[in-house]
Amino acid sequence: MIRTQALTFTQDCNDCPIRHRAVCARCETDELARLEEIKYYRRFEAGQSVVWSGDRMDFLGSVVNGVATLTQTMEDGRTQMVGLLLPSDFVGRPGRVEAAYDVTATTDLVMCCFRRAPFERMIHETPHIAQRLLEMTLDELDAAREWMLVLGRKTAREKIASLLAIIARRNALVGTADDHAVTLELPLTREAMADYLGLTLETVSRQISALKRDGVIVLTGKRHVAVPDLVRLMAEAGDDTDGGLPA
Repeated sequence: MIRTQALTFTQDCNDCPIRHRAVCARCETDELARLEEIKYYRRFEAGQSVVWSGDRMDFLGSVVNGVATLTQTMEDGRTQMVGLLLPSDFVGRPGRVEAAYDVTATTDLVMCCFRRAPFERMIHETPHIAQRLLEMTLDELDAAREWMLVLGRKTAREKIASLLAIIARRNALVGTADDHAVTLELPLTREAMADYLGLTLETVSRQISALKRDGVIVLTGKRHVAVPDLVRLMAEAGDDTDGGLPA
């Protein structure tokens, strides 16, 4: 059950910014036509709940625009942010009706949703969708393992740089990079960044100021960030820059 009312939204698939990265990326024309019959778009305002953990999810889908957080709540009421959903990320799990996490829009959010039952049938009948979903699942597993390294072994400066690099590289993949320069809007407040990274608010602010002072990032306001050199930011994150960088 979705507890908040989302706004109606429409999108031409030909103009979809995630068309070649989402679960439908490998679909042929006839397969896209089948998806067209079972899809609908939903728009959520920043701060609006998409679904609560334990609620029934009658849809599966992809983030088209915006960012959402995945949060888990413990029995004593403590919460922990466990992931970010960025454009093209898939929401929901085929074969599992109940939501595993709270999903909340942190910015204005647009989702391309598919009705659960017909989409699950398409997974079994359409190899292109099943293969792409498997690839995305394995990518998500790799990202989770990488994040374990970030939280467990990296310094505070490397943690901040890692989070910025993840968002910046995703921006680069959708065509906003120019000679490895990227601009982005931070989807999280500094308080949320502290919670996600296991740091204090003071440490987050101090490390962001240090990255700014050293010329790794340029801040315009509280949320707008320019990265003059993505390779340098990745180096600050302690990541290998020999490959994987968008050309």
